[in-house]
Amino acid sequence: MSRYTLEVDLGDRSYPIHIGEGLLSQADLFKPHVAGKVAMICTNTTVGPLYADRLKTSLLDAGAKSVFTVSLPDGEEYKDWPNLQLVFDALLQNHCDRKTVLVALGGGVVGDMGGFAASAFMRGIPFIQVPTTLLSQVDSSVGGKTGINHPLGKNMIGAFYQPEMVVTDISTLNTLPDRELSCGLAEIIKHGAIADTAYLDLVEQNMPALLRRDPELLALVVKRSCEIKADVVSKDEREGGIRAILNFGHTFGHAIEAGMGYGQWYHGEAVGCGMVVAAELCRRMGRLSAEEAARLKKVVVDARLPVIPPVLGVDKYMALMAHDKKADSGSIKYVLLNGLGRASTSPADEALVRQTLLEMGAGD
Repeated sequence: MSRYTLEVDLGDRSYPIHIGEGLLSQADLFKPHVAGKVAMICTNTTVGPLYADRLKTSLLDAGAKSVFTVSLPDGEEYKDWPNLQLVFDALLQNHCDRKTVLVALGGGVVGDMGGFAASAFMRGIPFIQVPTTLLSQVDSSVGGKTGINHPLGKNMIGAFYQPEMVVTDISTLNTLPDRELSCGLAEIIKHGAIADTAYLDLVEQNMPALLRRDPELLALVVKRSCEIKADVVSKDEREGGIRAILNFGHTFGHAIEAGMGYGQWYHGEAVGCGMVVAAELCRRMGRLSAEEAARLKKVVVDARLPVIPPVLGVDKYMALMAHDKKADSGSIKYVLLNGLGRASTSPADEALVRQTLLEMGAGD
């Protein structure tokens, strides 16, 4: 099978992304980062029993002095301060120091929490991302965003902190539930919609094979999504400008997640639906044709993702979006499409946003 290595170009914080099958068992990838050091695997109760032992063996074979594991409860609803403390507890109880390497093994929640813990423990220790879900492989493991949720907003507490490397083992997708595979496809669709219509064509035409988990195709789309995100991140690491386009669908999506209660809708489901709402708003603003909006909606449907926003009430949507990280002094900035493949940030007329939500079934 094809194996790829990409570079996220951030000067002295640059790092590689390795993509392929069976990489968890390749000690040579880990050796430059863990030899002679203590390593802690941060995982969860679902992924740990499947892959932690294999990763531990590789880390020891790579020359780690010792390896121990902390396992967190599985789910977005546990991405909070009390569970983050479990990581700090393990680091302190095992007498870790600044040379300890934290290895985040799991999906986006584990990666975000492990990375945030690494950024804060002793003011920063090295960490490695080993994403095991399609969503984390194409999105959260790349770019250095780490953090936890707050009841009033998603990812509101965190830090920008880059990993030493990302090891993306496509084989881990064999144990991924179908629902979570679809969540990863949401972010893949997003990358095509904001930056690369040829990539969107590829995803659209090969959706059945992606749902069947064709390994060569999955490796290819993970590679292309990582290329798109890495290119944007290298130009705007801390989201002061162009990086915001990566949040297409997320303003509405984060409101869905917070409004429903974290874990009720998965992140990818909320983003998929959020993209459809955003596309409809773009159509009403004259930025997208009806055909383009309908095409994007169909791709989301084909990925087995929801396209009708939950009934939260329009006022609640507006209040939650005003708390989003992308809001500026309470003014909501939306990521909008200027035709498929071209995205930008912009305010939108509140009355039109409200009308769009109302007519899409989000409530009164």
